[in-house]
Amino acid sequence: MWSQRYDLHSHSLHSDGEHPVERVAELMHGEGVQFWALTDHDTTAGWQEAHAAASERGLTFVPGVEITCEPALPPDEEHLTSIGRERASASWHLLAYFPDHVPGENDEDVASFKAWLAPHQDGRLPRMMAMCERLGELGMPVSIEEVSAKASGSVGRPHLAEVMVERGYVSTKQEAFETWIGDGLPGFVAHVKPTIEEAVNAVNAAGGFTSLAHPLYYGVPSPRLVAALHERGVNAIEAVHRSHSDAYRHELAVEAAAHGMGVTVGSDFHGLSWQARPGNMPVQSTTLDVRLNSE
Repeated sequence: MWSQRYDLHSHSLHSDGEHPVERVAELMHGEGVQFWALTDHDTTAGWQEAHAAASERGLTFVPGVEITCEPALPPDEEHLTSIGRERASASWHLLAYFPDHVPGENDEDVASFKAWLAPHQDGRLPRMMAMCERLGELGMPVSIEEVSAKASGSVGRPHLAEVMVERGYVSTKQEAFETWIGDGLPGFVAHVKPTIEEAVNAVNAAGGFTSLAHPLYYGVPSPRLVAALHERGVNAIEAVHRSHSDAYRHELAVEAAAHGMGVTVGSDFHGLSWQARPGNMPVQSTTLDVRLNSE
């Protein structure tokens, strides 16, 4: 059965989204989404807000987080060329979901996961300070206070890009990423990240499960990518993502099924100025991880 009622990848002001949690929930509801996950980068700060906002609208909320990890495999240059990408992401992003957790209720296992996650979230601030310093050396001074003021939770490069636009160094956020602060560019600084295995273990210990976000970004052919994820205990792969063609979605779904893995689906919604709308992501509900399939 095909469904457009799931959107399991979205962001709010708690990381690099442009809308408050309440607004994201409103937009999801308006687009017919029934099963919604907020997956801010390296933070769970928005869970209680999202749970309340979803309950008010009759949505099923799935607590989630997008964990920034070290790449498990190097990119394949020939594959990158074949898919029209100049370079691969400097990190792999692992979506973690906790469908049995009710935000606000006492859960020692989830509390332990949050404690494990906290240093990785905190590591974003020193990294951002280093990026501000590097941009200053490049003739574009930016203060960490300006950037931090843009974030209500986990500070990230989109907040830096916003300040760069305000200061007139670039015309758009996209230009900031493509010219200065994208992976491997002059203003880019990496931060300390867990391995995929470490993240999987932390999530599993808290009763959650994992899915690799937007696999297109990593420059690894599907058979090799999915096999590596399976070896490392990842439960699913985000086959249905806004950046994926129908052919690539099918290719990933076939590979996932061959390894006994599920798929997830997400618009990766960051805000209305980034993309037109959330939701509207057709997926075969029978391919979803069994903990998400309510069809």
